[in-house]
Amino acid sequence: MEVSERALFLWNNEHIVDLIAQNREVILPIIFEALDWNIQNHWNEVIHGLTENVLKMFVEMDDDLFDKCEAQFAEEKARAREVEEQREMVWKKLADAAAEKGGDHMVTV
Repeated sequence: MEVSERALFLWNNEHIVDLIAQNREVILPIIFEALDWNIQNHWNEVIHGLTENVLKMFVEMDDDLFDKCEAQFAEEKARAREVEEQREMVWKKLADAAAEKGGDHMVTV
């Protein structure tokens, strides 16, 4: 938690924010997933609040870029879900085939 908090406090430094604003097209796509994870999952209120502030800054800097990153992230999550579902179907088919051939030695996954 301390590392996350200190990293997010860098956003209080005007010079750092200026550098990030100048390079936002490169930086936001790299850190978007981590910021989203903090918003969705982090238990600490300070981290959550600091992350919300960072996201708000990016929206204010370039809302079109933010929307683009958000849409791209949503597509990546959907693809990852599809891959996971396909993987589970393959394992189910393998387990079913193993059960048909004599389930005494079947390994559950």
